[in-house]
Amino acid sequence: MSNAARNTYVREHITAALLQLLREKPLRAVSVSELCERAGVGRASFYRNFSDKEDILRVRIHRLFHAWMQEAGLGTDRPLSELLRSLFTHFEQHRDFYELLNRQGLIYLLKDVVFELCGARPDCSKEEAYARAYFTYALYGWIEVWFQRGMRESAEEIAEMFQRQGL
Repeated sequence: MSNAARNTYVREHITAALLQLLREKPLRAVSVSELCERAGVGRASFYRNFSDKEDILRVRIHRLFHAWMQEAGLGTDRPLSELLRSLFTHFEQHRDFYELLNRQGLIYLLKDVVFELCGARPDCSKEEAYARAYFTYALYGWIEVWFQRGMRESAEEIAEMFQRQGL
């Protein structure tokens, strides 16, 4: 097995093991040793691939969002309403994962990804930077509240309500 294949194997098994353990107990109660034992890998393999336990979840979130961005055609001239609907549909499609993050009090890990997508860029004018910050914080807030409410509203409903706010 090549190094790349071995690292992929390790990352996948560690991620799966962590998700299993998070269904049983809080993240702070999961030790790296327990995680590695459940994954069937050594501690050195863990630290070669991740900086800490939260890093596993950050990597998973980034992979899910990267796949969504490709699927959604981000960067094309799609209307904001379609992108929002697509984003909330993404959350519904991966509901088990995002509900697990919410139950564990880890939904804040989404904030970085939302800010990468929508936040201010260094080349933004001051008006655009503040407008992007306003929109991004509002979007993240809506996502967080939606998860806290148990995702009762459909992706369609939440996207339409967001649009009606004129954000």
